[in-house]
This record gives sequence, C-alpha cells and structure tokens, in this order.
Amino acid sequence: MATITTTGAQIGVCYGDVADNLPPAREVISLYNQNNIKRMRIYYPKRDALEALRGSNIELMLGVENERLQAIASNQASADDWVQRNVVAYGNVNIKYLAVGNEIESGPFAQYVGPAMEKIQNAISRAGLANRIKVSTAVHPVILQESYPPSKGSFRQDHRAFLDPVIGFLVRNKSPLLLNMYPYFTYISNRGSISLQYAVFTSPSVVVQDGQYGYQNLFDALLDAHYAALEKAGGGSLRIVVSETGWPSAGGDGQVTTKENARVYNSNVIKHVKGGTPRRPGSPIETYLFAMFNENLKRGDRTENNFGLFYPNKRPVYPPINFN
Repeated sequence: MATITTTGAQIGVCYGDVADNLPPAREVISLYNQNNIKRMRIYYPKRDALEALRGSNIELMLGVENERLQAIASNQASADDWVQRNVVAYGNVNIKYLAVGNEIESGPFAQYVGPAMEKIQNAISRAGLANRIKVSTAVHPVILQESYPPSKGSFRQDHRAFLDPVIGFLVRNKSPLLLNMYPYFTYISNRGSISLQYAVFTSPSVVVQDGQYGYQNLFDALLDAHYAALEKAGGGSLRIVVSETGWPSAGGDGQVTTKENARVYNSNVIKHVKGGTPRRPGSPIETYLFAMFNENLKRGDRTENNFGLFYPNKRPVYPPINFN
C-alpha cells in the first residue's frame, strides 16, 4: 500500500475513468482515504463517486461537461438544473470548485465557456453556496504566446476573445484560474534545450536567471509564465491552481517515460508545492496529480494510458511516494 500523507492538503489526485477495468467508486474513495489523499478532481458528475463521497472530508473539484456548455450558456434554467442535480443534491459532499469546461480554449465550445461560468455562478449564488464553492475553468499552456523567459509570458492574441471574459469573471468572483500543466510535455518537445533534471526538480542549482528571479525547475518557470501573462491581461490578482500535472511511467522511449522518473517527478511536486514560485513566493501551490489510475481506454500516444499512481488492481505503479 502506498503511503501518501498530504500535510496541509496542498495535493489532490485526479480520478479519471477513461477505462473499463477500474475498481468500484467506493473502493476508489477508500483508496484515497487509506492514502490520506484529501482532494479529488472528477471530470463530470460521476454518480457512484458522488454517492461514495457523501460524508467524507475529501475536497472535490467537479467538472461541468464540455458538451453541456452550450445549453448552460444559453439558458439560466439549464444551469440551475445542473447545479440542483449535481451540487445541491449532494449537500454532504465537500465540493470546492466547479470546473466549467476542460481545455477548450479554442474550437466550437470556447465561445460558451464565459457565459456558462456566469450562469453556473448565478445558480450557485441562488443556492446559497457562493461562499463555499468557486467557479472556474481549466486551461492548458496552448494559451501562451511566449513563455521564455517566464517574465515574457503573454497570451496568444487569437485566444483573447476566450480568455478576457474568463479573466474578468475570475477577478470579480475572486476565483482561481485552473491550469493543466505538464513539464513532461514541454520537455519532450524541447529536449535539445531543456535538461531532464530541470524537468523533474533535480537540478542542483539555478538553470534560468530571469532578472531578479532564478529558476531551478521547469514547473516554476511554466507557472510563472502564466502569472506574467495574467498580469499583462488584467489578472494580476488571480491565484492559479494546478488542476493537472504528472509524468508517465511507460509508453514512451523507455528513457524518459520510466517508473523512476514518474516517481521522482511526482514525489518532488509534492515536496515543492508547499512553497511558492519565484514570482509568487510564500504561498503553497494547490496542485492535483494526474492521475489516480492508469486508464486503458485513453486515446492518443501510449503514454496517455500510463500516468497513474496505481494500477486498476489498486497496486502502486512504483514504490510508494510520501507526501510528507
């Protein structure tokens, strides 16, 4: 049994279920509790998981499905209905965030994200839950025009029509931006200029000096590039929650995608997020590891099936990581 101690509960784990061989939800919730994992992200209102979470202390990030956004954006009654059925009906589930859409900064659904966030916020307020639940959306680094050095961070102009209403909403409601951020993908796309040590938090000294800020790892550099971009776009007051990060243990070239690299990366994330970044020091970085399980039905590169901390039989993929 892996022992995961989430002191200060800065770390959550994403419960993805694109698989046909996972244990029942009650057993999954038990596995979270056995490992002292205090936060969970699910991507849609997964009924068996919501039922199993009743009365638990696990904090939940709950996704509003991409395919529901158009209906919700165009009709307050649709938003009210969604909140009644998936939030109010589970009053004894500790829902902390609603993620209105996941990684849809462009394409046909993007135009509905901002209006859907407004409608869901209205529904949460009508239900008397606005003080307890924050509404946001999850983006990923495709929104950046520049990211190096981090202080040059800026958003792509062709994404501003999506981003500006989202940033305005988050600032007004004092909600964080949710960011799915994987140094792994940045590293494998830039292996000629980025070292593995920098990507997995094992560089012995500063690698990138950016004015007054020194960066010893890629995680901080990517996060601060997003903070710099937010500052330039009227979002300087916002906090970022890292809503996904992780490292695949298999499926790639066998040198980078190893169990050891995955263990080192995830272990170091856990230690590192208790502090801040060079640009935003002092405050812990709320972070969700992806994912609880290897998911055998995920499409794309074979690494996509191998981000789990556990196999579907609940055995740890690599030697236990300790969140202390």
